[in-house]
Amino acid sequence: MKWRRIPLGPLQTNCYIFSNDKKDCLIIDPGGDAQQLISIIQKQHLKPLAILLTHAHFDHIGALDDLRSKWDIPVYIHKNEKAWLSDSSLNGSQYFMAGKIEVKSAEQIINGEGVLSIGNFELKMLETPGHSPGSISYYHAPTGIVFSGDALFSGSIGRTDLPGGNHEQLIQSIHQKLLTLPEETLVLSGHGVETTIEAEMESNPFLNGF
Repeated sequence: MKWRRIPLGPLQTNCYIFSNDKKDCLIIDPGGDAQQLISIIQKQHLKPLAILLTHAHFDHIGALDDLRSKWDIPVYIHKNEKAWLSDSSLNGSQYFMAGKIEVKSAEQIINGEGVLSIGNFELKMLETPGHSPGSISYYHAPTGIVFSGDALFSGSIGRTDLPGGNHEQLIQSIHQKLLTLPEETLVLSGHGVETTIEAEMESNPFLNGF
């Protein structure tokens, strides 16, 4: 399995392409710049199977409809944010951008934790609310990576001042769902560079003293 980080959209949100030896891939959080992303995928001769969303803020969903028009693949989102894709007030685009982002509803709704199987990809779904009520992280144990969205960053955590945000809930999510992963787990965040669970346990100032 291989992964590639591609910053996209107005906030340079990290989109990830997670691929296997068969050239199948999953697309995680395509925030914008759809044609750039499509070009990268085509040049690598990859076959997208699905789009996974860690949450539905505007900077994570901007390329959804263009990608679905290109490949006719399903979008997965947590049930707590299924209405956000088509509502610019919920996904935040009407407050942070000149134009609203409203995209089609997701084809697949995640109702809770468990194992998500798509092709030969198997990811453990971890509910990590706090940054938003439907935030979810995807953990791939064989590769030792977790796609944490905007829950946990290198040296920081997600903001909680947006609708549905809850600081105490986010801290609890990080400690109970992410910091319990193996310390060597690579954390692939929604913004910035990758980090490890060990590094955040030792030096993240927002998690000290909990």
